[in-house]
Amino acid sequence: MRAVAGLERPREGRITLGSDVWLDTAADIRLPAERRRVGYLPQDYGLFPHLTVAANVRFAGKRDRPDLLERLRVGHLAQARPGQLSGGERQRVALARALAREPRVLLLDEPFGALDAITRQQVRDELADELARLELPTLLVTHAFEDATALAERIGVIDSGRLVQLATPVELLRSPATAMVAALTGSNVVEGVATPSTGGSTVRLSGGGELASSTSAEGPVAIAVHRWELALVDPKSSTLTDTVVSVRQDRGGILIRLTRFAVELNASDSPADLAAGSTVGLRAAPTDVRVLKPPAAEPMPTV
Repeated sequence: MRAVAGLERPREGRITLGSDVWLDTAADIRLPAERRRVGYLPQDYGLFPHLTVAANVRFAGKRDRPDLLERLRVGHLAQARPGQLSGGERQRVALARALAREPRVLLLDEPFGALDAITRQQVRDELADELARLELPTLLVTHAFEDATALAERIGVIDSGRLVQLATPVELLRSPATAMVAALTGSNVVEGVATPSTGGSTVRLSGGGELASSTSAEGPVAIAVHRWELALVDPKSSTLTDTVVSVRQDRGGILIRLTRFAVELNASDSPADLAAGSTVGLRAAPTDVRVLKPPAAEPMPTV
């Protein structure tokens, strides 16, 4: 992100925006930061505490921007200082300041990190609407997959300095490239050993039990299954059992934490007698059991 903004000088690489070259180390092209027209929203928002909201935005755009303040619903706070604002209000002001530069690209560094859960969802939805209206190339850095799926058309997953997958949110959910990507999306990830079988493979899991997969595989693997793709069945007739750790309401459904898995059910599908310590059987469609390389078998990352 700092390289895109021109604040870091990479030893090697190339950065372009459209047909404009901002960095090309092979051709010795390094466009200075002040000529890149980048809107940057840092994690702590970086507002000047001694300046008013209007002055913070004016500092970036070199002129008053009451239109931006009104559009982002902070026009009534123009004369307030950052210390008088809520977290959501500071975020909107920081976005107004970033947009005041009339940038060609917008950089967002963990923009919701300082917000509480309720404000986070509200501000995230507002930002998604604003980005859709602007149609401005935007680079978002976040550790939260939920934030990425709400805002991004494409997500690049970086593991130890290496880009391991670049895909749409739906593609990441359906076809994670590594066990790390699967875990990031909220999948259950368990290691095991695969044996080829008719129509795919059977994976005997660490800790006991097995699941069938429509993917042909042999040897040490990891499997990934989403919480909502697992069903509870009678443990006596199941090839995979687990022990209930906790049961709680979760966004209108039921989230069941097991020793090795998590299961998400509609409230109407949850057994009435389910309690911590009880044993349940698990079932998943073979097409929902994704076979991946186990974490230890994944290539060593390069930086």
